[in-house]
Formats: sequence, structure tokens, C-alpha cells
Amino acid sequence: MSEPTEFDDRALSLALSRVTEQAAIAAADYIGRGDERAADTAAVDAMHRELSRLDIQGTIVVGEGAEGDAPKLYQGEVVGALSCPEVDIAADALEGVTLTAKDSRNAMSVICIAPRGSLMQVPEVYMDKLAIGPGYPAGTVSLDMSPAERVQALAAAKGCAPRDIVVSMLERPRHMPMLDELRQTGASVRLLSDGDVAGVLNVAEPDLTGIDMFMGAGGALEGVLAAAALKCLDGQFYGRLLARNDDERVRAASAGFRDLSRIYSRDDLVSDHVIFAATGVTGNAMIHGIRRSPTHITTETLLMRTRTGSVRRMSYRFPRS
Repeated sequence: MSEPTEFDDRALSLALSRVTEQAAIAAADYIGRGDERAADTAAVDAMHRELSRLDIQGTIVVGEGAEGDAPKLYQGEVVGALSCPEVDIAADALEGVTLTAKDSRNAMSVICIAPRGSLMQVPEVYMDKLAIGPGYPAGTVSLDMSPAERVQALAAAKGCAPRDIVVSMLERPRHMPMLDELRQTGASVRLLSDGDVAGVLNVAEPDLTGIDMFMGAGGALEGVLAAAALKCLDGQFYGRLLARNDDERVRAASAGFRDLSRIYSRDDLVSDHVIFAATGVTGNAMIHGIRRSPTHITTETLLMRTRTGSVRRMSYRFPRS
């Protein structure tokens, strides 16, 4: 057996962009057509096929579900050409299946890879999330703060009034008390129907997106992908696992997470160098969605590496068959 090779993020990065490109292209035929399952299946199949061609031995840490619940890209599945290096993979072939079916903004295909053992294997429960962009001192905001205190702290660090802060969150009944508190500070709140990875990603470039901070509860698995994106962009991310019932408490405990009061930082969730790729399906302020003409399909992919701090936006055009 050959010796393991070093994690070569430079060689893998462009190959990884093709993985999300092909997943997004596969989902494109289902944009606005109301068939969530078909869109998701097409994206998963395409991502799985492209991953099988990479010269990696990749373990799915964050994927489509537990083994037995998902036929492909399930947690623990080993993918790639099964040659070294060994890597962890977090992937969501189609983040925003409902958004795709409705042709609403924020649907993307996203993936990140990192050296084996460096992506936290979180259980399938919820996570309370808080994210801000780069340029602020560590600890500017905290999950231990109230929503109002977070707005006030970020406004002070930014040198503006609370009314100049824009917060993004998922529009869910569980967030209504938080929403009321935020609006009492004077802050503006942008509500998202779905897509909290895109929501977190938006805080990385507030001058482009108009979003200063993301907060609220969403899937813990998506929290790992969001942390990877902000690690590449030098933003701050904090997460705390939430168990809404006894079943989720047992699930968390079985995965080794017994202290649900612990707050995990970006670097707890993603502890080593990482490559992150996202291709827009329906697009958002950060990434254009699929664009179709009678003769061509065009995608845009955001490709980032922590080792170099590089951020690339790549446009890919190919003829329609």
C-alpha cells in the first residue's frame, strides 16, 4: 500500500469546482418546475459521479443523511478514485431544493474538502448559528449575547448606529421572538425562506450583499459548510447544537455530544485548511445562478482556499445539447 500523500489543495481546487458545476447544471432543468425530488436526485447523482473521478479517498462527513436514509452521499460513504490523499467531505448537492422548484433565489450546489479528521462530524440536529464578516475583533458578538446586544455590539465595532445594521435569518415561527427584539433595536431584518448556507455566506461581503450579520437556528450539517465558507473569507462563525426533543437529545448523545451548552467556533468545526466551492443554481447577491440561452448554459462558481486566502469567481459556458 502506498504512503498517504499530503493534502494538495491547489491540485484539487479546480477539480472540485467541476463537482459543483455539474451538480448545478443537473438541477438546472428543474428550476421553476415544482419537482423538488427530481431536482435533488439529479444534483446528487451528478455530484456523486464527479466525486468518483477525483484522485482522493474521501469520506462524507456532512451529506444527504445517514446510511440507509440516502442512497448516495450519505454520512460515512467513501468516494473518489480511492487513491490518496484521505480527505473529509461536506456536501450539499442542492442547498435549496424548494427554492429550485419555485425558481426563488439562494439555491446553490456547495461542497468543501479538508484533510481527514478536520471537519467536525455533527449529528443531524439543529444548530443555533451566529455569523459576521471579516475585519472585526474576535468575540465582537457572541451566542451568549441577546439578539439586541449583538446588534449593539456590531454597530459599535462598525462605527454606525444599530439602525444601519442589517441582519439575515430564516423566516420561521421559532424566530419570531428574535425578530421582534431585533426590530426594536432599529436594525433591518432580511428574512429568507430557505438556504442558510447562502445566508451565512452573504455576511462575508456586506458591501456587496447588504447583510452584516446572520443569526438563528438551522441544520447543524449546514453549519459545517457555512463555517468552511467563512474560514476561507476570514469571517466569524459560532454554533451551538440544539435538541428540540428527546429523540434529538439521544441522537446528539449517541454521536458524542452530551454538553449542548457548548459553543463551537468556526475553527472548531473546520480545524485545518479547507477548499470550498459553490455554484449558483438560482443565484444570490454573491453568486449568479444558471443562465440559459437557446444555445448555451452558463454557470458561476465561487472557489476558495484557506491556505492561500484565494477567492475565485469562475464563469463556465457550454453548449446546450
